[in-house]
Amino acid sequence: MAKKELKNRDNWQTASGPGGLAGTAEKNLYKVFEKAFKDTVYKISYHPKDLKHLYEDVALPADVLEQIFCPDEKAMKNAKRRGWGVSPDFSITNTLTGKILFGEIKRQDGWVEGKKPSAGRGNAHERMCKLFTPGLIKAYRQIGGITDPDILPFWVVLEGDITRDPKRNREIAFWFDKYDKNFFMWRPNMSDDDLIEHFNNYLKPHLD
Repeated sequence: MAKKELKNRDNWQTASGPGGLAGTAEKNLYKVFEKAFKDTVYKISYHPKDLKHLYEDVALPADVLEQIFCPDEKAMKNAKRRGWGVSPDFSITNTLTGKILFGEIKRQDGWVEGKKPSAGRGNAHERMCKLFTPGLIKAYRQIGGITDPDILPFWVVLEGDITRDPKRNREIAFWFDKYDKNFFMWRPNMSDDDLIEHFNNYLKPHLD
């Protein structure tokens, strides 16, 4: 299905390569799945709001409250207006089951031919480590409905030179350990079809 629909796809590498806009990768991923999901029960959302107010009502112990700044009710309400939570880059929902897979896409430079090892010093990939925290994993499972312990309730897509960086590939593989299907290195030689195939094979079944 996806391969046929994406036959005349836009060139992702051209749009998101060196010199491209920071948000290009997210927008193209969104378009790829939007096209693939046409006339199906699956839906992709850009920056979903499901987790926007995730931790703003977390109750803190009295001894903690005594030691931190506690604004008045009006100030607190205004501060929370934008939401104290997280904003994933995208989410994929099975509209029949209601299950949701939350996703992040990280674009980063890396150490490849013609560059020095320092080219891979970016920290975009490190910001995804918050996804592994007990609180977020619990919330993602509760809200998204993906409870199978053999898979994580989120998916990270990486692109740019980081996908070929010898250090970063080992680092990220180490972080994910047995959950290697929860990240995808969208390398320059890969097509949109490769991305869709990974989703269909390893993540889609957990939304059914």
